[in-house]
Amino acid sequence: MSSDKVLLHACCAPCLTNSILELKEQGFDVTVYFYNPNIAPHVEYQKRLDELIGFCSRQNYPLIIKEGGFALWDEACTPLKDEKEGGARCAKCFDLRLAKTAQTAAEQGFEYFCTTLTISPHKNSTKINELGAKLSEKYSVKFLERNFKKNDGFKKSLLISKDFELFRQDYCGCKYSIRAEILSS
Repeated sequence: MSSDKVLLHACCAPCLTNSILELKEQGFDVTVYFYNPNIAPHVEYQKRLDELIGFCSRQNYPLIIKEGGFALWDEACTPLKDEKEGGARCAKCFDLRLAKTAQTAAEQGFEYFCTTLTISPHKNSTKINELGAKLSEKYSVKFLERNFKKNDGFKKSLLISKDFELFRQDYCGCKYSIRAEILSS
């Protein structure tokens, strides 16, 4: 068993549920980190943040919130707005959020950083883990490579979310994923 400190990037409370349990079962000392400048519109951003704050509070999970970054995200991802969902735009978005997580982990003395993004069946865990490994070298903090959807992780997150009556969003988060969701309906 480990007692190493992990900064766990979380995009929302539902994705956090089973991911944090898995890390805690492995003995990690986990602090949740919210940095998601991709989420639009602002009312959606606030809803997801409020839900995460409430869930972390009820579970006594330490939480660090990093606000802002919306202009940086927009500048980086708008040129890729016509990319298909899961393509280069999403990779850029993952990279931005993971970079801020790695930077914060290094600055605050965490041994590891990780992300809940790999729990989604719509996200490429291999790509996310590759980005995390590169950022690990850049920021000199270890990346915990995980695929939280394995072993029915996503299904477990659905059940836990239902038990806690957590708000579950119906799109990834950015203004371009809203458009993709509407177009596929």
